[in-house]
Order: sequence, then C-alpha cells, then structure tokens
Amino acid sequence: MKKVLIINGHQRYEGIAEGKLTKILIDEAVEVFNEKEFEVQHSVVESDYKINDEVEKFAWADYILFQYPVYWMGVPWITKKYIDEIFSAGYGKVTYVNDGRSSKDSTKRYGSGGLMQGKKYMLSFTYNCPSSEFSNTDGFFDGLSLDEANIATHKTFQFCGAAALESYAMHDIFKSELDVKKELLDFKKTLKNNFN
Repeated sequence: MKKVLIINGHQRYEGIAEGKLTKILIDEAVEVFNEKEFEVQHSVVESDYKINDEVEKFAWADYILFQYPVYWMGVPWITKKYIDEIFSAGYGKVTYVNDGRSSKDSTKRYGSGGLMQGKKYMLSFTYNCPSSEFSNTDGFFDGLSLDEANIATHKTFQFCGAAALESYAMHDIFKSELDVKKELLDFKKTLKNNFN
C-alpha cells in the first residue's frame, strides 16, 4: 500500500487567513487518497509537533503533499521553521547525508547528497494573486512560472533527493466570484494524475 504524508502548512491570522480553504483542500485530498487506498498520515505545522515524530513520518512516506498559503511570496514563517527543524533533524537518516560533493570524486555535484530518492512531493498553494501574473513578462512575477516563483521550496525537496510532481494553485482566493467547486475539480484532477 502506498503511503502519503499530508503537511498542513497553514498559519492562522484571525480575520485574514483562518485556514478554512486549506482544510477544504486537505479534506478533498484525503478523499482521493482513500479512493486510491493510500495510507495517510498528517502533519500540522501550527501544532505542538514532535520533531522526531515528524522525521519518522518523512521516512515512512512514499509521497508528500505540502499544502500551504503563500504569504509574502513564500511559505508562512512557522512553516519555514517546520522545514528547518525537520529537514535538519533528518540529517544522516531521512533527508540528506551531505551536500553531495566529494573531494574524491569531482563528478559528484552540489545537491546530490539527498536520502529521499524514490520519494515524490507535490506543492499545493493558495494565492491572493490571479494566475495571469505567472508566466507573463508583464506580470508581477516578471515572467516566472508558478514553480519558478516557488523555487526555494522546490529546491529544498530536491536537495534531499525527492522528485517533484505537478504543482497546483488556487488563485484569487479573496475574490467574491471564486468558484471553489470548480477549483476543487481541478485540484482533484491534479491529485489523480500525480498519485497513482
């Protein structure tokens, strides 16, 4: 049976970001994983998690679904704290053994010392900005794609040897005409394509 770790990277800000949309997306993901008969574990960055328990979850998982809102062009600060703590604690066991370079072998490159080979991850974001701001030279992100604009999170996983699955983003989340049902259909389609 395939195993997936769902990381809830939401940080609550009362009246602005309550976490309801993140919960809806995670609930939808759980339904898909149950249909596919995946084993599921959860991590919540805004909880009293135990670092060693989280490292064990990463060791256990075949797949990781990382769901979070993009705050100020990156992960929420508490989510960055979680990444720093868990990925560092996994050194030599789960995440990485070194940066990959070797004085004995010049073909070894930086970023090749990860221990998560064979594991796959999916980034799933919620954004206030419209999708038109990505892959648009006149857009706010200067032509960067969604994944390019989130390169730091991708490179964190890739440094540890994990392979990226197709990312998903729900945009314009504060717009009154946001069609959550339609967005969930797109999200579900992405999940079904990624996790098989």
